[in-house]
Amino acid sequence: MPPPVISPVPAPRCLLYGPGNMLRVVRPSRRPALWWGLAAVVAAALALGLVLNAGSVLRRGRVAAGRDVPFGGSRSCQPCHEDAFAHWENSHHALAERPIQTNLDMVAFHPPWTIRHGSQTSVARQAGGRFELVTLGTNNKVQPFPVERVLGVSPLRQFLVRFPGGRYQMTELAFDPQHPDWFDVYGEEDRQPGEWGHWTGRGMTWNAMCAGCHNTGVSKNYDASTDSYRTTLVEHGVGCEACHGPMADHNAWQAAHPRQKGDPTVRKLSGEAMFHTCAGCHARRGDLTGRFAPRESFFDHYWLSMVDETDLFHPDGQIRDEDFEFTAFLGSRMHAGGVRCVNCHEPHALKPRLSGNALCLTCHANTLSNAAPQIDLTTHSHHKADDRGDLCTGCHMPQTVYMQRHARHDHGFTIPDPLLTRQFGIPNACNRCHTERTADWALDYVQQWYGTKMDRPYRQRAQTVARARAGDRAALDGLLRMCGSDTNAYWRAAAANLLRPWIGEARVQTALVAAAADAHPLVRVAAFRALEPLAQHANPAVQSAFHSGLDDPVRGVRVAAAWALRETVATNSVAGRELLAYLDYNCDQPAGELQRGILHLDRGDLPTALACFRRAVQWAAHSAPLRHALAVALSLDGKPTEAVRELEEACRLSPRDPELRYKLGLAYGEANRPRDALAALKQATELDPQYARAWYNLGLAHAAAGNDPAALDCLTRAESLDSRSPEIPYARATVLARLGRTAEARAAAARALELQPGRIEARQLLEALGR
Repeated sequence: MPPPVISPVPAPRCLLYGPGNMLRVVRPSRRPALWWGLAAVVAAALALGLVLNAGSVLRRGRVAAGRDVPFGGSRSCQPCHEDAFAHWENSHHALAERPIQTNLDMVAFHPPWTIRHGSQTSVARQAGGRFELVTLGTNNKVQPFPVERVLGVSPLRQFLVRFPGGRYQMTELAFDPQHPDWFDVYGEEDRQPGEWGHWTGRGMTWNAMCAGCHNTGVSKNYDASTDSYRTTLVEHGVGCEACHGPMADHNAWQAAHPRQKGDPTVRKLSGEAMFHTCAGCHARRGDLTGRFAPRESFFDHYWLSMVDETDLFHPDGQIRDEDFEFTAFLGSRMHAGGVRCVNCHEPHALKPRLSGNALCLTCHANTLSNAAPQIDLTTHSHHKADDRGDLCTGCHMPQTVYMQRHARHDHGFTIPDPLLTRQFGIPNACNRCHTERTADWALDYVQQWYGTKMDRPYRQRAQTVARARAGDRAALDGLLRMCGSDTNAYWRAAAANLLRPWIGEARVQTALVAAAADAHPLVRVAAFRALEPLAQHANPAVQSAFHSGLDDPVRGVRVAAAWALRETVATNSVAGRELLAYLDYNCDQPAGELQRGILHLDRGDLPTALACFRRAVQWAAHSAPLRHALAVALSLDGKPTEAVRELEEACRLSPRDPELRYKLGLAYGEANRPRDALAALKQATELDPQYARAWYNLGLAHAAAGNDPAALDCLTRAESLDSRSPEIPYARATVLARLGRTAEARAAAARALELQPGRIEARQLLEALGR
């Protein structure tokens, strides 16, 4: 059956702050007050978002040509590929997930371990012939949970517990076999039942969060109608066919034609195809399909998390949050120079091909003549031989510890720059090691050793990104140059995304329209995300770009364009169907329900949107962005008191968020609580003194309260922060007119008309004041 067609339906009326009157009724095409910024909540939330056969299951999987081919299982590869199999069978891939084994796991449970973490005390023990954890569960009671499987090898192992509805939950308690000891991967966060990230919550549900990258041939099989899973897999661990694709037909041909050449089932992996296969699990990304197959493009199946306005990454591209390896590497000069994972890593054992500096010097030795920078180690590192500071990886691949024990190398191959630390707090490798020293101390040495070489494009790019993330308009020219001419597609994409705050400017729109036709899909996706606020506007160039995006050859781009056009996109078109499939695949997570809710809200289906938002809040009650989204829908549904309640809770959860405080002020206004509205808007400006929209609405609130001098002060401040908004000078003109300051009122109204020649009320005010 074809998927259902979702049609736009008439939308409800709603209230919005506006110039003059405190509240006015508008059509939803102008967006309700609480709506502003709701689409951005998706990005914020995404930065957060079983029944299985115990043995090998003969299932079918896709190959590059789209044919369905059965899996054979890794053991079927051993007879012909003994060396590769021997390298693999004890690797971290092979053991990424396995059943409990007494010989390997007894030490973690016997004799019993007492584990203190946060305010809790848990016990790992053997009881009744099984291994179990006695810990805090969903009902806020400490109880025993039998463990069935193990994730990971070293330096930590986590355990899987069977739950109702086909779920497996991954424990936050982990065992370190090297020490040995137990610990909580979240340290002293003391997560509690009911939180999305507690081990019993959806953030730790194996079916959605772990299975696909720790096993081979996984199908999640979530049933939204029952909120349950029927997850299946081919084999535990990352097997041969996870990277090479299903091979049963290859096995059959080889059995029928022993020692013969010309096997038509052999599907070789290019270096680039292998790179995309690695990326599927070694990147922080959103899954569009749940159906990636080797030899397919990463960008057909995933949206990549990358340097943006959030703090997932440092402005120079270094990993900050748990970002894995792919993204940083994509932004590196190594990737741009053609280096790929298998150049440095043996793909079956997963070990570096050479140890120490020898691996790097295969390309960077000063005796070579290639495109790589040639390094003389005796003069380059300024550290003693065999000292940590003499290791290439020590300076250019610094480690960050995740999950309390897992030290991971940054794969951005960045250059330590203490100046960026001093300016923007970006970490540098020098001070990661010399923790007792200051950034100024490190900078002195760097300047002595390398001088003007440090003033390189890498530094300038990081400075531009850091300023853009801080909302500094001084970054705009640099962003436009990056977007249009950076030789690395990753950084063109990052620049395109960071241009969004200045989307109202013609030159920014021109740059983003050009980026929407970039050769790399990552740039095109970023361009459509940045252009999203203009998706329903009349700019012909923007509309043309979006409609071209719907027919893009890469699925990730098509879905990005369809999401931006969600109000009107035909859901029975190719891009529309792909958008719905993406939303359906992710509807088992609160971020997925958030996105589904926004889709239905934008298409006028308020009841369905409300149901989505309520489910999302139920699943992640401690999420401020989700409560904000629910408040928007409640406001549209004519329930301002409930909207206020959700926003008050959101502000309690995120007390330093000026956007939420601003929205609470608007909600108080809709609930006819002007004094509370005034206080909340004032708090928003205190939390972010650069928040033009908050100053503007605070000015309106003062005007409605009859405090015209305060209103003028706030509106003047707003206009100094946002000189492109016609609403602000118009509002100022109305207050000035009321005060009898006619000449100033005329000038302000004229400014509003200059910015928006078609603004009728400004023209009418000018006529009333007498030109």
